[in-house]
Amino acid sequence: MFRIAICDDEKYFCESIRDYIFHYLKRAAILCEVDTFCSGKEFIELGIEMVRYNVVFLDINMKEMDGILTAKKIRDISKEMFIVFVTAYVNYTLEGYKVDAIRYLLKDNANFENTLSECMEAIIDKMNYRVVKKNFDFMEGTRELFLERILYIESRLHKLEFHVMEHEMKVYTMYNRLNELEKSLAKYGFIRIHQSYLVNIKYIKGIAGYKAILNNGVELIVPKARYKSVRDMFISYRGEI
Repeated sequence: MFRIAICDDEKYFCESIRDYIFHYLKRAAILCEVDTFCSGKEFIELGIEMVRYNVVFLDINMKEMDGILTAKKIRDISKEMFIVFVTAYVNYTLEGYKVDAIRYLLKDNANFENTLSECMEAIIDKMNYRVVKKNFDFMEGTRELFLERILYIESRLHKLEFHVMEHEMKVYTMYNRLNELEKSLAKYGFIRIHQSYLVNIKYIKGIAGYKAILNNGVELIVPKARYKSVRDMFISYRGEI
């Protein structure tokens, strides 16, 4: 299922884009959920819950927090979300490149519906190879998870607990060793910050006081022996994005 967010402080354009998306995805026989937000600030306040959306349509010229700043804050949390700028202007190409926007849609374009359809086709095509999913055999049953939705994995009482952002925060459990998962998930940005914690580095907001603070406010202990290496990895990652 597609989950799409639209951020625009003009209600008319929010509703128009929503109607076009529903029309296109209905013809494509793709289920979707579309939520509208009246400002970039309102969307950013979702925090970690933003990652449940596959695509966000951002009006560039919003008050209080414009689309460019909103996009930068989105990229602090997710590299995978597709960002589409909706604007009445065409002079934001460089800023769009910096946040890896997939398209610009011009509001006053007479072919707006056609360009939106082309945009959705491009996103659907790219999702086939950009989204990384894996099957896990949980005690709750086998599930296919988007790896970017996993915040962290905790080893507890001979079981592993997966803390996953879906429609809401979920916890799935399995019998396995964290050492094994560390090997298989390292290339996807998961780092071992503690004997009991394997964390998706993109959700670490900061490292301080021998703790890793995640974007949803959870604080996980980083032992002294690992502190410098974990902090160095975090600094390197933040520098890269």
